[in-house]
Amino acid sequence: MFVTPAYAQAAGGAGGADMLMSILPFILIFVVMYFLIIRPQRNQMKKRGEMLTNIRRNDTIITGGGIIAKVTKVIDDNELEAEITDGIKIRVLRSTIGDVRTRGEPVADNKNK
Repeated sequence: MFVTPAYAQAAGGAGGADMLMSILPFILIFVVMYFLIIRPQRNQMKKRGEMLTNIRRNDTIITGGGIIAKVTKVIDDNELEAEITDGIKIRVLRSTIGDVRTRGEPVADNKNK
C-alpha cells in the first residue's frame, strides 16, 4: 500500500523526459509547416509586391477580372490609369492587378536633348 522511496524517485525523474517527448511532435510539425507553407508563401508575396511596385507606363497588365490593358499613367502608389482600347481609359487599383505581361520601355530622359 505504501510507495517505496526508490519507486517515487524514479517517477519524478522521468517526468521531464516525458514532457519533452510530448512537445517534440508539435515542434516538428511547426518546422515542417514553416518550410513547406510559410516560407514559400512569404517569397511569393515578396515577388508579387516587387512586381506591383515596378509597374510603369506602357506595361501590359491583366487585372483580377481578366481585363487586359496598357498602363498609360501612374496616378499614385495605389492607382494606375490603363487603356483598354483606343480612347477608353480606366483607373485600376494596383492590388487588383493579377499579372504584368509585357514590360514597357523606360521613359526617355528629355534632359539629354
